Amino acid sequence: MWPVSAAIVSAPVSIPNLYFPKAKRTQKLHYGALKCSFGHSSPRLRVSALKDQLPDSATTPEDEGRKLSSSDNKRGGGGGFDYGWLPAFPHVLVASMSNFIFGYHIGVMNGPIVSVARELGFDGNSFLEGLVVSIFIAGAFIGSLSAGPLADKLGCRLTFQIDTIPLILGAITRWRTMLYIASVPGFVVALGMQFAIESPRWLCKAGRMDEAKTVIRELWGASEVENAIEEFQSVSMSDGSDLDSRWSEILEEPHSRVAFIGGTLFTLQQFAGINGVLYFSSLTFQDVGIQSSALASLFVGLTNFAGALCALYLVDREGRQKLLIGSYLGMAISMFLVAFSVVFPLDELLSNNLSILGTIMYIFSFAIGAGPVTGIIIPELSSTRTRGKIMGVSFSTHWACNFVVGLFFLELVEKFGVAPVYASFGAVSLVAAAFAYYFIVETKGRSLEEIERSLNLKA
Repeated sequence: MWPVSAAIVSAPVSIPNLYFPKAKRTQKLHYGALKCSFGHSSPRLRVSALKDQLPDSATTPEDEGRKLSSSDNKRGGGGGFDYGWLPAFPHVLVASMSNFIFGYHIGVMNGPIVSVARELGFDGNSFLEGLVVSIFIAGAFIGSLSAGPLADKLGCRLTFQIDTIPLILGAITRWRTMLYIASVPGFVVALGMQFAIESPRWLCKAGRMDEAKTVIRELWGASEVENAIEEFQSVSMSDGSDLDSRWSEILEEPHSRVAFIGGTLFTLQQFAGINGVLYFSSLTFQDVGIQSSALASLFVGLTNFAGALCALYLVDREGRQKLLIGSYLGMAISMFLVAFSVVFPLDELLSNNLSILGTIMYIFSFAIGAGPVTGIIIPELSSTRTRGKIMGVSFSTHWACNFVVGLFFLELVEKFGVAPVYASFGAVSLVAAAFAYYFIVETKGRSLEEIERSLNLKA
């Protein structure tokens, strides 16, 4: 579900300005910018030079005219909010319910893990306790690999409905109320997808032109139909359809570089420690007198929500790369602050307060960039032909790393202590910020077709 929901609806002419209007044109993307340090002795100079370049053939005057026209049509006048995303919102909301379902399944297992461990005889064994919680991630790994090809063949709607079947069956066969009640959101997604629209790009590639035009008309207006179909077809003719794409194609350029970026971003995201910090946050709150796990979860949830709102405002203003770099730098500072509060002899109250501050700062920083932007930029950089498979590989990498962190986090904390583990999270965050600086290219304000044409131009 996760790879499918990451990019189910996109605008046909420009990446949707979902948030606020932009004041100026953005930099263009060049295929060579993805070369980065592959076979080059000075990646920084190469990337910096290429990021500002745009081949003349990547954007035509007609493209510019259509984008300006689309922007004017979607905005309510010369300023203010952009409401062009509203028609797509109900469909995206239904798709996003899949994230809630998965999060609920993991959350309800974290609660009864103590009683489960006691009943099965491994109470106090941190490795086995971590294994029980992390076993969900093994299923997510397999699901991520299969979701891409299924979406390519069957479309997003049917793939979502198929994916809800094991979630529903798994929930209703459990023995506790809070576990089998998780089947309710599964039914909501399965039913809601029946009324949701299919991706117009997929409909176009599948030869269902009338349906594609209907969806475009409903989402973006009748004036966009011909322009959108023309763009979809121009990319399909040059790149081919993803309905018959092969897994081996992600080893070919430029797909291999996008797959490398996607896998690396998710690896760094997970080893920067977000799931370990969330797992340990309840104990951190207990140290300052917040004994209720529900109240601690509320603080974490509100912090996540606040960060997501900031990301909503900034992602199309500042761009993906700036948010990633700033997010990881904030996460690094936060982890070093927690490590400092543990290692150095401070007043106990001050030490606990610094730990809370570092934890809140870390979660907020993650929610601004490292969390949402990672899931946005990978499908934007991926070609139409290989997008499903690259997303599948990227998310399977995410879940594999997630599994490892969840499995060994408690053991590492018991063996080395909180400070060294959190300091290592901070170090990985610094590496992630450097990776974003050298390897990530900006995609804001660009249509998926425009990005793909730029990537396919030989440097």
